[in-house]
Amino acid sequence: MKKASAIEIVMARCWNVLNESKSFTPVYVISIFLMYYAMDLRVTSFFISLLCMLPVFLIYYVYDFPLHLRWFLLIPLAIGGLLFGVVEPNILWFSLGMYIFFTVFFWGTLYYHLRIGTTWWNFLRIWKLFLKNSDSTSGNVFEQLPKVFLQLILFSAIYQAEDKGSMAGELVLFYSGLAVFSYVIHRYLFNWKPVEYPAYTEAEDLPAQPLAKRVVVVVIDGCRKERLYQADAPFLHKLMQEGTVYETMETIYPARTVTCFSSMFTGTYPREHGIKSNMVWDLGVKVESIFDVLKKQGKKGVLFGCAHLIDAFGEYVESFTAVSHNDIVDKKIMDQAKVIYERENPELFIVQMIAVDQTGHSRGVLYPEYLQKIKEADKLVEDFHGWLTERGDMEDTAFVVMADHGQGNGIGGHGHLDEGERFVPFFMHGPMIAGGQRIEDFHSIVSVAPTISALLGVSLPDHARGPILKEAFKEGGGEQHEETHRRYSGVQ
Repeated sequence: MKKASAIEIVMARCWNVLNESKSFTPVYVISIFLMYYAMDLRVTSFFISLLCMLPVFLIYYVYDFPLHLRWFLLIPLAIGGLLFGVVEPNILWFSLGMYIFFTVFFWGTLYYHLRIGTTWWNFLRIWKLFLKNSDSTSGNVFEQLPKVFLQLILFSAIYQAEDKGSMAGELVLFYSGLAVFSYVIHRYLFNWKPVEYPAYTEAEDLPAQPLAKRVVVVVIDGCRKERLYQADAPFLHKLMQEGTVYETMETIYPARTVTCFSSMFTGTYPREHGIKSNMVWDLGVKVESIFDVLKKQGKKGVLFGCAHLIDAFGEYVESFTAVSHNDIVDKKIMDQAKVIYERENPELFIVQMIAVDQTGHSRGVLYPEYLQKIKEADKLVEDFHGWLTERGDMEDTAFVVMADHGQGNGIGGHGHLDEGERFVPFFMHGPMIAGGQRIEDFHSIVSVAPTISALLGVSLPDHARGPILKEAFKEGGGEQHEETHRRYSGVQ
């Protein structure tokens, strides 16, 4: 399995500009405007118009309109059209055609075919999936089109006006109204974000002794919980029956891969660790991670994952290339995971599997292909677990299987906690983990880092807020825990 090259890392960041709604919308609007007026572009007028557009770019950058909120975008679109008129209706048709080309053919067909080997006929399905997508990405049709149309109406009206100064009053009034409207909608209707733990994790909850020599975490990226339960996945179901399952494990907001991983392994929320989307403007988490804690205490943590995760955890990431056929990428990942594990011998080893997530994005989560990828993931996890067992490493290892986020309907979108995104599969297995236990109480993935600290007997990350998942630990295991401590601390 090849590492992600420097070019792939840069291209991954560039793709995030086109994928994230906040950055896509202004980039797309400006690009469409320049293409449409290319043969008759008045440079000075263009830059004056662009300057006048900055307030609406900023408002729509600050405020997402995902899920049902996107229908409220029709109100400013209608008002903007009435106030300023549609002076260039053909630019709207042009933008619609280019949007269909970008989403259905460039992204949904060409991009997925070249990167993961999806069929050339994917456009026959993916257009329907885009229409169902409700998350704030460039593929959210009913969020993007009202935003794009409004901005092109304003852009063209300003550009074509002979006396731009005469529009100043109307623009100020409209922008002020749009800002207030967006604030009120988000203040009173954007009410489904997870409730955060208000206090930091209590160090007093850490066990007196380490419970495990190692922790191995397998993250099946984008695995929708109920689809895992429905899938032909006998080994994962066996681990669930023999271990402790958390039935109400909530991901964080926004549920993007890099944001979720950052919360999982720092124990806190985006407002503190600083990673607020896959588009990372300022590299590196801004708080202590579990990897930092382990390093300070003479232990090692390794995350084997995609290039995006380097943006959050830097040196702790062993990257793999995500440019690989989706039918073989997880097999290559798990084969290389064995090589890295054997070479590094870490106390904490995390491996990210990506085929399930990529299938959800390219073919949808409610189709047989998605269940098939979960079935394949099951076989690969079984093989990896068996390999660890043959080495004798499972005797003192906590084995965790989870997803970073679920996936919604449509293109398997995720981020804003639509149906199928919010609650993720999460279960723990091992000699120190209670068997046959299902925890129904509400928990969050910010508990992952503190729980790893408890298992390995190290201090908590400095901003960890998630409670330790101590109900999964075997009761009356003091003698076993003391024996583990003696063996791995050098005490005789």
